[in-house]
Amino acid sequence: MTVPVFEEYEPAIDCTCAGCAVQRRTAARAVAVRYGGHPAAHGARRALVLAAAAGVVLSCGAAGAAAAAGHSTGAPRVSKDPEPVPDTPQGEKGPLKGSGASGPPSDSAVLRKTTRAEIIDRAKRWVAAKVPYSMGKYWSDGYRQDCSGYVSMAWNLGTNEWTGSLASFGTRIARADLQPGDMLLFHNAADPSQGSHVTLFGGWTDHTHTHYIAYEQARPQTRKQSTPMAYWNNSDRYAAYRYKGVSAGSPGSGSATAFPGTDQFGPGADNAHVTRLGELLVERGGKRFYEVGPGPVWSASDRRATQAFQQAQGWQGAEADGIPGPDTWRLLATGTGRDIPAATTGGSPNTAVIFPGRGYFQPGQVNGHVDRLGRQLVKKGYGKHYVSGPGPRWSEADRRNVEAFQRAQGWRGSAADGYPGPETWRRLFA
Repeated sequence: MTVPVFEEYEPAIDCTCAGCAVQRRTAARAVAVRYGGHPAAHGARRALVLAAAAGVVLSCGAAGAAAAAGHSTGAPRVSKDPEPVPDTPQGEKGPLKGSGASGPPSDSAVLRKTTRAEIIDRAKRWVAAKVPYSMGKYWSDGYRQDCSGYVSMAWNLGTNEWTGSLASFGTRIARADLQPGDMLLFHNAADPSQGSHVTLFGGWTDHTHTHYIAYEQARPQTRKQSTPMAYWNNSDRYAAYRYKGVSAGSPGSGSATAFPGTDQFGPGADNAHVTRLGELLVERGGKRFYEVGPGPVWSASDRRATQAFQQAQGWQGAEADGIPGPDTWRLLATGTGRDIPAATTGGSPNTAVIFPGRGYFQPGQVNGHVDRLGRQLVKKGYGKHYVSGPGPRWSEADRRNVEAFQRAQGWRGSAADGYPGPETWRRLFA
């Protein structure tokens, strides 16, 4: 019998099978020796596998060869968590790289002072640039293009950190105390490649505090979206941290984000806060309410624009009275919450936004409304489930795309069942 031999196997960088993916993630988690990692762990970056020589156990066939090489021929390993873990492998702790590198990190560099407004501004730059996700590439500012590199950049750290080291730069806080610029971190110390992830807290989406705006680096690119507290999976294992170098006090920089008080708004008010309110409302879709201005004197335009913004959050009654309170001001000042929807023409909805009725969107239905719905979903960026089409026949792909759009509005449960109702239709065609 031929004696088996050992050969060295390194997972291909572009292979998408579960075996190679786990190998790459495990290798990425090993901290380099120069940063205190164990030599044995560093050596595990290249896996030794047993490969049978020619003629040995021929009955194993291709499946046995694939298993020997670390490739899986079946389904990938399922997490114990009821929901899938985020596919966010990350690189090791290290200095900045590329054109953004500024030399070796120093003690003063890793605890640079910053403000909440500056943290969010830096986070928005990657969102605007649509920085692609990568555990091995570095953006022009020198930071690694993965979840921990993104937070390192937003916090203005002088190094690229990873989920196993970011906590040392922050102070643990209660989730109820979260403010824009804080982070929500889950580091799976037992198996870092399984679920470890970090997001930036951008503010609550509404007064219920069940969802927040998350700035995060995840496939395929940097994103900003409404996210259930604390995350889609492993929610109970995320911890809230505040950067040690952030300026103390209210979120943001001074009066720009601190609520000045209800008495600064309403009939008779004449101050800079009214002007600032109008400017923020214009930025969020309220320009049509102002014939002139905004200005320092409170007007009906300010009230109508404020009420439209409040109603866009789903608020009613006293919560949408047109007078800004702390929650209204916070959403406006931090750029979170939902924008004011576009107005319909002629004072009444046009034919493009009239909801035809739920009966047109059911299994077995074939009509032009289904086709129009599908085309609008694709236009809005919610067509990923279509293999072909869209078309006039209602399909599971239509339902899943509608569900994705509804979930993007922050809806859950029966409100995000994938079947369009009047509000889904209005927002989709707004």
